[in-house]
Amino acid sequence: MLGFQYIKTTPTNYVVHFDSGKLRHSGTGLAFFYFKPSSSIALVPISSRDVPFIFNEMTIDFQAITVQGQLTYRITEPLKVAALLNYTVEGRTNKYISDDVEKLPQRLVNQAQAFTRAEVLSRPLRTAIQASQEISVAVQAKLAESKAIAALGVEVLALSITAIKPSPEMSRALEAEARESLLRNADEAIYQRRNSAVEQERRIKENELNTEIAVVEKQRQITETKLAADLSAEEKEQHIREVKQEGAIKLELDRRQLVNAQVENAHTEADAQAYAVSAALKPLQALDTATLQILAMQSTDPRLMISMAMKEIAQNASKIGQFNITPDLLGSLMNK
Repeated sequence: MLGFQYIKTTPTNYVVHFDSGKLRHSGTGLAFFYFKPSSSIALVPISSRDVPFIFNEMTIDFQAITVQGQLTYRITEPLKVAALLNYTVEGRTNKYISDDVEKLPQRLVNQAQAFTRAEVLSRPLRTAIQASQEISVAVQAKLAESKAIAALGVEVLALSITAIKPSPEMSRALEAEARESLLRNADEAIYQRRNSAVEQERRIKENELNTEIAVVEKQRQITETKLAADLSAEEKEQHIREVKQEGAIKLELDRRQLVNAQVENAHTEADAQAYAVSAALKPLQALDTATLQILAMQSTDPRLMISMAMKEIAQNASKIGQFNITPDLLGSLMNK
């Protein structure tokens, strides 16, 4: 009434009240009366704001890409912003009388685009579409160091790049290439798997052959060992036979030598006995036959003496005229 109005601001808005060109109020969450015809009120939002952006850029290999992301900022020096841009509102309606409110986010997006373009232009397409995190970190660091951003009294809280996409044609080409690469990798994996299976089968066959060779070798060794044992046994038996044969021959030789020695001993003994008999008979050789008979009759059987007497009679029968032999004499001769 009478041109006076009442305004009440929130803690997220910084209010600046000028009356007749003089600063009357400034701060957050203020409530006051003002005279409208001579007052000018600016509301500067100091809460954080999110500004989405999307722009087209070119990589170092002249490929078009689309960069999409979001910028988060906050006004840290509202008086500086109010001095640079028109944040004046119409009384209690809080309606800005200028479009300068939209210029600040656009200026920030332009700065972000300039830094993003520099990062994208330093990378080829394949690298750029996979470096969203690296590019966002680099751009945010450059925004924090930017003097233009500092001159606006704004602080960039965060910058995130959500997507970097190539053109549809290039995207299909990359998809086709990646698909072909994946198919080649799949074929290579199948080939490797089959090759591994063949290799495993070869190893199995080789192991089987090695096992068979080892078995044959072991059988050969067993056979050789058996043959060697049989040969050794045969040699031992042959040696035993030879030893036995040598022993038999030696025994035969010894037996022959023994027999020869016995024969020689017998001959020697016979010669000795003959010599002894000859020596014993030598004195008797000088005696005549009658003397020997007389000597023999001294110790002989009477019947022998009668027989010798009859022998003498028979030898001298031509000289005897008659000789009678009685039965008693014959009987005594016939008795033992």
